[in-house]
Amino acid sequence: MPAHEHTKPNDERAPLLRERVHPTPLPKSQIIPLLLLMITEPVMSLSIMPYINELVSQLPTTGGDDRKAGYYAGIILSLYYVGMSTTVMQWSRLSDVIGRKPVLISGTLGLVATISLFGLSRTFWGLAASRFLAGALNGNSGVMKSMLAEMSDETNMARAFATIPLSWAIGAAAGPYVGGLLSRPHDSWPELFSSPFWVRYPYFLPCAVASAYAMASVILACVFLKETLPTNPENAKARKNKLNASDVENNSEQEDHLGPSSRTLLTRPVLLTVSTYGSFVFLEIAGWVLLPLVYTTPVQFGGLGLDPARMGACMAVYGILKGILQLVVFHRILDFLGLRGALIAFLSGLLPLFLLFPINSIRVQFAGTDTVLWILVLVQLISTIGVNMAYGCTFIYITSAAPSGMLGATFGLTQTIASVLRAIGPAIAASLYSFSLENDIMGGYAVFYALSLCTFASLWLATRLPPDRW
Repeated sequence: MPAHEHTKPNDERAPLLRERVHPTPLPKSQIIPLLLLMITEPVMSLSIMPYINELVSQLPTTGGDDRKAGYYAGIILSLYYVGMSTTVMQWSRLSDVIGRKPVLISGTLGLVATISLFGLSRTFWGLAASRFLAGALNGNSGVMKSMLAEMSDETNMARAFATIPLSWAIGAAAGPYVGGLLSRPHDSWPELFSSPFWVRYPYFLPCAVASAYAMASVILACVFLKETLPTNPENAKARKNKLNASDVENNSEQEDHLGPSSRTLLTRPVLLTVSTYGSFVFLEIAGWVLLPLVYTTPVQFGGLGLDPARMGACMAVYGILKGILQLVVFHRILDFLGLRGALIAFLSGLLPLFLLFPINSIRVQFAGTDTVLWILVLVQLISTIGVNMAYGCTFIYITSAAPSGMLGATFGLTQTIASVLRAIGPAIAASLYSFSLENDIMGGYAVFYALSLCTFASLWLATRLPPDRW
């Protein structure tokens, strides 16, 4: 009988405490190249954040109206997740068949091609197409989680999944810094970037640097990263079954074979965990979209009026703080509060994130960008760090909820739901922000109050999860 079954019912923290007495060492030689691949996605997606509002406002579509830029920026940001939602389940199920590594490599190469296309696009439709293709060609998110689960066991799974928010913390520091620093290089370093190319494509340089990093991570993964699927007997058996199913010529027989496998995912643990995960994914992506929009929107329209360089610096500082706190406090909070308690505590950071938007806006209108404002901005950024840590908690729940032999498919379903919510989140948040400003609803701050109410619903879902893993 597993050790956690002997735990007293009233001691919710004991299982996690016991598992950390003698944890199995993580395979660092495999974690490191996988971590480098993980960093690729936040670098690619977040490097455009400091300048996306400025870029969109310069398009003929917006007519130079900063208040309308939010609509179009939200659409462009959403299309990445629209593309991902159409293919991520297929990529994850494919990884159950052919292995994790080839799917990861091909997905990263897709990011390399599409971020380059984004930097060379000068129309709204070009930007939109490149973002959609970036999501459709990239199924890495679910596959990476499956790979981490196969690299770890119950004694070190929390530490393994902690590398996911850590990778986003690193990417959140590097991506925006690169995007803010290297955008419009002909203005910053005219002696080095005097070619008409840089005037015509002022945002290509940060895209090229992000693409170069992605290629370097692919090369390292090809050399050092090992396949995890064949070494796991349970997954190997599932792979064999899937391969056998593909050879069935009769369509009805094939449907009978594959149908129950899909229905097997629809269990209470999977559905409740995915619902909780999806709720805060929507809120987190809404917050992430609002941060650059509000920070770069002119002060007279309710924003902070930051330029791309200062916006990138803010997000870089945030990423560094997030990485440090992730390493220092994540396991301590997990040990002290237990899995469910830690998840609820982490999700509570969404409330100050949304409520500080109107406070900061009012402050800058009356006192400018003074020290108090920067302190409030810092508090707001730190409040989102807990939300990032919540991912590690939910990944443990998802892994324990997955039916036998369907780990990749379970993470694929999770990522599909998350991708759909991430697709509508930016459009909803950015559109509501612009709509609130244009119509002066609740002083232009209606979107922040609405998202604060949604946060309470996410917290309620978290309370329905078991104290420990399923």
